Amino acid sequence: MTLAEEKQITAPTPRVITTKPRTSDKIFRAVIFTGALSSLVILAAIAIFLGLRGFEILAREGLSFITGYEWYSSINSDGTAGEDPSVYGIGAMLIGTIITALIAVAIGVPISIAAALYLNFYAPNAIRGFLVGVIDLMAAFPSILFGLWGFNVLMPSGEYWAKLLHKYLGWIPLFDVSTPFFSRSPFIAGLVLAIMIIPIVTSIAREVFSQTPLDRIQAAYALGATKWTMIRAVVLPFGYSGVVGGAMLGLGRAMGETVAVFTVLNIIFQANFQILLGAGGNVASLIILKFGEASAEEIKALMAAGLMLFLLTLVVNMLADLLVSRTVKQGR
Repeated sequence: MTLAEEKQITAPTPRVITTKPRTSDKIFRAVIFTGALSSLVILAAIAIFLGLRGFEILAREGLSFITGYEWYSSINSDGTAGEDPSVYGIGAMLIGTIITALIAVAIGVPISIAAALYLNFYAPNAIRGFLVGVIDLMAAFPSILFGLWGFNVLMPSGEYWAKLLHKYLGWIPLFDVSTPFFSRSPFIAGLVLAIMIIPIVTSIAREVFSQTPLDRIQAAYALGATKWTMIRAVVLPFGYSGVVGGAMLGLGRAMGETVAVFTVLNIIFQANFQILLGAGGNVASLIILKFGEASAEEIKALMAAGLMLFLLTLVVNMLADLLVSRTVKQGR
């Protein structure tokens, strides 16, 4: 047998290339699909439950449930009805929800962007890992801890800042106060919410900034740009969409916060546009305030309020996706 014949006999069989997925790929796809579908099913189940429980109140109150500023239940604790009919409106609480959330975003997002830039481009390597771990740990803190800290530590300083804003910026209607009562105001609640959303927005912004193409950074330095010029010309435009998405995510978190706001805010049923005045509330704090002693009818109204908060948060998240999709530049 010649050497050529021996090579032909021992040649391996050609491998058949196929696009059919392997069993492990099928299992992985099934697990991922089940996990993604389960989240949608859970959200749909929550919406259906809230809608069914609160449909009676929504049908009876109509649009006034959203626009009304009065919340009054005529059902006593023993189940007997009073003389006046029950009235349920969450308009004031919706306004308070939006105001406190916007205060949190206005304060927290600039701090988060600055912190993300510092961690990526300025922090020494010796402490960068520690700082990142601290921020990630803050994102996992229970909201009651932020509420207690805000009530016992932040509130005295917040009242001092509120007095300064009223003294020097009182000519602006937003900072004008009809009565000198600055304790437990929407401004204080917004400060606490800002501290709560800073870890989330910082983590998202830091991750987006870290994905900036290295060749663009080096090209900026090669053209003689300083570090801050490079950040303004390269990093911020590249991570703009991610920062917008993180800010909207923080806005949704601030809208749905319950215990922290309930701890540091006076829950009063009135539309308070004077953010320094100690009066206001949000939908989540309304639910926790009324749920413990609510009658069966009022529980249905609270379920309807929860549905409105659920839909508001859903709209904010959808708006975040729309903004991100419109601000993402092609070719990145």
